[in-house]
Amino acid sequence: MKLALVQHAVSPDLGRNLDRALRTVREAAAAGAQLVAFPELANTPFYPQERRPRPELLAEPVPGPTTERFCEVAAECGVVIVLNLFERDGDACYDSSPVIDADGTLLGRTRMVHITDYDCYHERHYYTPGDTGAPVYQTRAGRIGVAICYDRHFPEYMRALALGGAELIVVPQAGTVGEWPEGLFEAEMRVAAFQNGYFVALANRVGHEERMTFAGRSFVCAPDGSMVGQAGAGDEVFYAEVHLPQTRDSHARRLFLADRRPGLYAGFLGR
Repeated sequence: MKLALVQHAVSPDLGRNLDRALRTVREAAAAGAQLVAFPELANTPFYPQERRPRPELLAEPVPGPTTERFCEVAAECGVVIVLNLFERDGDACYDSSPVIDADGTLLGRTRMVHITDYDCYHERHYYTPGDTGAPVYQTRAGRIGVAICYDRHFPEYMRALALGGAELIVVPQAGTVGEWPEGLFEAEMRVAAFQNGYFVALANRVGHEERMTFAGRSFVCAPDGSMVGQAGAGDEVFYAEVHLPQTRDSHARRLFLADRRPGLYAGFLGR
């Protein structure tokens, strides 16, 4: 299967960003991609870099105008799409990743579970902790799970996606230049892929905004912990080939998951 990870710098013009993203899906499909994944808040500024008044006015419903446009292009092109946007549902707002199947069906959305707060990541000002759990979606491209940015740091969450049968985890991220030591986040996801027996495709933001410069360097790693490939630090669509049946022969699927002792862990995992 061919993946397309989109790392495009955004402009203040939201309509222009959306039109470019839709055009990119069509171009990726024409290039043979079966799944197109976007980074965190892919078509808007990264709002949490500063505390804005009434952030709920920046959010939108799911389903809503953005997902409707992407559902149309998914059906037109026959591709699976994993988005990320700022969702409003009643009085609550979420960091949300809608997952759209290749026939244009909105299968659901994953909401970020763990919410952090520090300089330039004032996420508790914007987001309610997600209430969707760790869903795995049966798509035309395979069994897909989503770990939104901060959630990828929690081994319990990454393991829950494996137990749900995920073959590929899409990670929409907003990581900046110099935020982590060279190779650390790649190593973290390589270990998660190896321990859980799935592919991981991390789509990162790119470009300079008000207070942040995003790093790009989107990448894909395999169930054996190896790197499939990595994008550069610029504006691009990164393509990678993955073979999902490889998950069945992974150490995790043959050994680790079967040898778990969850009854023993129950006594101390909640602490």
